[in-house]
Amino acid sequence: MKTTTHSIARRQFLATSSAALGLGLGSWNTSFATHPSKTKPEPKSVAAIVTIYRKNSHADVLVGKILEGWKQDGGTGPALKLSSLYVDQFPADDMSVALAAKHGFRLCKSIREAIELDSGTVAVEGVLSIGEHGDYPRNEKGQQLYPRRRFFDEIASTFEKFGKVVPVFNDKHPGPVWEDAKWMADRARQLNIPWMAGSSLPVSYRDPDIDFPKGETLEACVGIGYSGLDIYGFHTLEFLQSLIEKRASPTTGVEWVQAYPVSSIPELLEQKKIDRDLLEAGLASSGTSLKSVLASTEKESESSVFLIQYQDGLLAPVIMVPGIATGISAACRLGNSKSFVTRTEERPEPRYPHFAYLLKAIEQMIHTGKPTYPVERSILTSGILDRALTSKHLGNHRIETPELNIHYIPSNFSFAPHIDLDRY
Repeated sequence: MKTTTHSIARRQFLATSSAALGLGLGSWNTSFATHPSKTKPEPKSVAAIVTIYRKNSHADVLVGKILEGWKQDGGTGPALKLSSLYVDQFPADDMSVALAAKHGFRLCKSIREAIELDSGTVAVEGVLSIGEHGDYPRNEKGQQLYPRRRFFDEIASTFEKFGKVVPVFNDKHPGPVWEDAKWMADRARQLNIPWMAGSSLPVSYRDPDIDFPKGETLEACVGIGYSGLDIYGFHTLEFLQSLIEKRASPTTGVEWVQAYPVSSIPELLEQKKIDRDLLEAGLASSGTSLKSVLASTEKESESSVFLIQYQDGLLAPVIMVPGIATGISAACRLGNSKSFVTRTEERPEPRYPHFAYLLKAIEQMIHTGKPTYPVERSILTSGILDRALTSKHLGNHRIETPELNIHYIPSNFSFAPHIDLDRY
């Protein structure tokens, strides 16, 4: 394997920062542990409401693990049972019809049918709403208008009709536009629905295996993302938020958001709005370098820098460089001047295992009746992304965000591989 200058710099940064934090860089066990001595709870019945069900869609790598095990190989899986499925679109490569025949769940014509199952009440114990993938339009800001609000509206209306609520998981960000995310949050609060949302990447593997030390002061941070600003902007922002939410400051809300062209990075460095050491470490961890980013002028329209001003004074830059970076990473400097960088991993085998860890969080919520981690994190991140894309669309104007005065207490739910998939 070819060794590059930025890979050497990354190794040196990782070695220094991990030693400073007292964290090792050793490998970890990537298999799903088994504990036969632990009694597995009785499966809870769930309905899945999805936009599309084809191979490797979000529906497949989440619902497929309920049907065919954590690895989707027929082995052990979560203590959940799929009772019903509503699918919004049926392309030529649809899998849902064949899976219904194979596994015996009910393929429904409406969301209400999937939840009621002709019982005259809410017949399931949890709902997975997966509004990701499929043929849906985009707005002027580049946001793909998945029907997540429509799905949630029909789920909530069914609960309201029968006077009964069960836990709901919303895949990725509520919305995707802020007005829809806010409406969904208000509706969930009105009906007291146990509700959770978000990306799989905060609970995925990390390289190296580092978390933010809870309660430490944070001096500076930088997030790095790749792929589309809408589809992967949320993944990047929520991964960064899942780290920095553990900082000592009691305030997590956001005052303003502003987008900048990537060509503004030298000016932002000069103004001390981006920490150069953290930027270079984050870019190296994400498989690129500052030189490569600044030289890739042909990617300017697809890239962006998001500056996020938190209410506690933290200014968090997120550099989105599709086609240049190869992964999502975050670099942080603590109040004691110790630093670390880590990259979240999206492993394809066994069958995108980071979704197994996300499903574990969903499983826990459905069994306990309480969100495994606060939905406010996903609502806040959804708002940040919407306002950042709005800023870019309006010529990189600063957007004041009083609506993002959102506060929450982080949970202790861990990330892979510390989560034991076979017991709580």
